[in-house]
Amino acid sequence: MADPWKTDLWFTSPWNFEEPVTREQKFASRVQLHDITLRDGEQQAGIVLRAEDKIAIAEKLAEAGVDRIEAGMPAVSRDDERAIREIVRRKLGPKILAFARCLVDDVKRAQDCGVDGIVIEIPSSEHIIQHAYGWPMERAIDLSIKATQAAKEAGLFTVFFTIDASRADLRWLLKLLGQVASEGHMDAIALVDTMGCCSPGTIRYFVREVRRAFPETQLEAHFHDDYGLATANTLEALASGAQVAHVSVLGIGERAGGAALEDVVLALKTLYGVETSVRPDRLYGLCRMVLERTGHRIPANKSAAGEALFHVESGIPATWLRRCRGPLLTEVFPMHPRLMGQPDAEIVMGKGSGEESVRDWLEEGAIKATPEQVTRLIAMVKDMSLAKKGLLTREEFATLARWVVEG
Repeated sequence: MADPWKTDLWFTSPWNFEEPVTREQKFASRVQLHDITLRDGEQQAGIVLRAEDKIAIAEKLAEAGVDRIEAGMPAVSRDDERAIREIVRRKLGPKILAFARCLVDDVKRAQDCGVDGIVIEIPSSEHIIQHAYGWPMERAIDLSIKATQAAKEAGLFTVFFTIDASRADLRWLLKLLGQVASEGHMDAIALVDTMGCCSPGTIRYFVREVRRAFPETQLEAHFHDDYGLATANTLEALASGAQVAHVSVLGIGERAGGAALEDVVLALKTLYGVETSVRPDRLYGLCRMVLERTGHRIPANKSAAGEALFHVESGIPATWLRRCRGPLLTEVFPMHPRLMGQPDAEIVMGKGSGEESVRDWLEEGAIKATPEQVTRLIAMVKDMSLAKKGLLTREEFATLARWVVEG
């Protein structure tokens, strides 16, 4: 690609691809997306997914092209177990993993569901083991070894998931990982920032230190969004050499959620030039379906998925859009709505609207108005928007326009 920062579908900063920026990036030859919507996503307070919801979302995730689907935790309920079994049975394409506590019985439940792999969690900071679990340290290590060994014997791809790793003493964390690697089993290590409390620079350090200790083990990024950094930290981990990103649709998940699938995919593609298996044009439809199934709400201007992301109200941007429709649309937006399957960009009418917006809607309605009538109409639009504290509908605008033009 001659100019990776500028195509028909996006126009980002050329600085992203300058050698001083890219020389320390160590992206894997293949970055994988591990979707956690059906497990961590449902852990967001108030979200409930029935088996049929999980199956429908899994099918949509497969259509979008994710590499792996974390289908749930069999130990949670019979409904969850039924959903996991059915998702496996449908052979959707992505690898299907189950989530488990560090218990041999949980591993057996996952195996019985027929999944390809398992994510086994264990508390990995001394303080949370002591205060939240009430365990001696040796128990965490012993449970980890037994559960991961059982997963190996079951033939399951095993991701060792280190709860609260980012607040652990690093020497203790590496000791735990080392004992599990030598006495138990792990195919991958999930680098977990459970509390979302790392800065991007800290994530670089985290990846580097674990990679130094385990140079051949796959590293996976699982970061929460309590400081609004989950997506940025996930991208930083991938740029530092982690091979897998744990993501959820819309970033839903425990507390503040985590890295959003749609944001990570689009950023990798347009800001870093890194391709994934996910089809960006399926993202908007996937997001809307998850909103419908979960009842979750997002801001209208939410990145990638917001229904008003490509709506323009204020005067100067409306002028830009009037002049740059078609092939020049990325002069107004960093991404074309077509990239993620969004509807076309449009001018909306409200308090911030000016002459260009009013003329645009007049032309659309084939209504002719004099300059004086346009000026009067602008004032009326602003007054109505203030009165209703919102945007005008097409019908409301047409009524005002007819009143002004026809007298």
